[in-house]
Amino acid sequence: MFLTISTTANGAGPATDLGFLLHKHPDRAQAFSTSYGDAHVFYPESSAERTTAALLLEVDPPALVRRGRGQGKGRGGAPDAALAAYVNDRPYAASSLLAVALRTVFASAMRGECRSHPERAANPLPLRIEVPALPARGGAALVSALFEPLGWQVAAEPVALDESFPEWGASRYVSLVLQGELRLSEALRHLYVLLPVLDDAKHYWVSADEVDKLLRYGEGWLAGHPEHKLITSRYLARRWALTREAMERLELARLADADDVEVEEIDNAVAAETPEEAAEERPTPLAVQRREAILAELRSAGAARVLDLGCGQGQLVAALLKEPRFTEIVGMDVSVRALDIAARRLRLDRMGERQAGRVTLVQGSLAYTDARLKGYDAAVLSEVIEHLDLPRLPALEYAVFGAARPRTVLVTTPNAEYNVRWESLPAGHVRHADHRFEWSRAEFTEWAAAVAGRHGYQVVHLPVGPVDPEVGPPTQLAVFTLPAPAHDGRPTARKTVSGTSADPNTDSTENTAKNPKEEAAA
Repeated sequence: MFLTISTTANGAGPATDLGFLLHKHPDRAQAFSTSYGDAHVFYPESSAERTTAALLLEVDPPALVRRGRGQGKGRGGAPDAALAAYVNDRPYAASSLLAVALRTVFASAMRGECRSHPERAANPLPLRIEVPALPARGGAALVSALFEPLGWQVAAEPVALDESFPEWGASRYVSLVLQGELRLSEALRHLYVLLPVLDDAKHYWVSADEVDKLLRYGEGWLAGHPEHKLITSRYLARRWALTREAMERLELARLADADDVEVEEIDNAVAAETPEEAAEERPTPLAVQRREAILAELRSAGAARVLDLGCGQGQLVAALLKEPRFTEIVGMDVSVRALDIAARRLRLDRMGERQAGRVTLVQGSLAYTDARLKGYDAAVLSEVIEHLDLPRLPALEYAVFGAARPRTVLVTTPNAEYNVRWESLPAGHVRHADHRFEWSRAEFTEWAAAVAGRHGYQVVHLPVGPVDPEVGPPTQLAVFTLPAPAHDGRPTARKTVSGTSADPNTDSTENTAKNPKEEAAA
């Protein structure tokens, strides 16, 4: 992947001053080592009238795999996704890799530092920037919406999927040309922030210090940008807490700029939180309550080897890793992208060998039996079943309860009755666009009882979240257990009748309930 930066002579000086501003001599090619390959800087043309600097990044795919995620089973990686880790567009398309190379190679230029020509660094230059292959999730229109408010003339031409087959249409890549009169430091900072925003992906884990980077390189332009919300969210990989923090700090910067005061003066105008306010209980997010309920049931079951089936981005896996009692944790998901995010979230590439030996991420589908899932103490299906079409549920049922047969199975799913309490959810809608269905308490109880009866499990139901007296809890949890022989020393199952369950309309987990259809007939 590469980009070029060109300038022409003006009344302030010759075009060759670009070499001084970039701190790279036009008469020689230079190479710089990065974590993911070698960056090369050279000048295809250099004259007093016109000078062009090129940055070429040679990405090393094995280095990207080694540093970006776990390797194979021993490091918790997803071996089924190994090919995608090596065969992708990263060596060719501009992305966060190129943005990091910009910051590494042109660090002084991005800060606007040039001891030999300080006046040139402080003033606009006639610039032309070309990026031949730029991934643009949002197309050419979004490219223009991001760069034009910053003073650029934008030419973003979609790249055809295959020029030999024009009927296939355009790819998600554009060939970008930017022209304008800006300070070089401004131009580099625009590219550093907006390249990964357009790609909508980062090759490294997005942590809290990314907020500081975004605000540092977005200083002077991001707060007033009409697309600052989109830029902030994408740059921070849609991490809600980080995005909220960045947006709050951007608003302070905007207010300070409007009032011509320092940010600290605006920030200090807000009274500090009192100890009483700090101690005031804040509502716990439902996702956190769900994980806590699952962890409590796994502890109660004495589980040590746990399957997180449909692990998504690894939130539950991360919580399990914090407790030494869980000695082996397997996260499985059908999505390679989700597993990749989970690996970054867990920082598998930085994890010690002993800790990494406890966790494995694998790609797989619950629509098929899988020998890898046999022999575990417990399996968790947290907010999974509602993402399957109803005709596919029997296949999942057999794969988990019939073939894998862990001693304990935990299943959570939304309670459709509670949806009327979500003010932002239109009537008749499900909570997530990908939900194929959402069950009432009676429907979930009927399904769970039938599954337990067919496979020899016992099942009880527990509420998760605040219990509304009319519609019940927001999430319903079913705990399936296989009766354990009394002599094996394992915890015994709760007192329930095989194939029946506790009444989901009460807080008790010991009472058995009739089949919902029988109750309706009674």
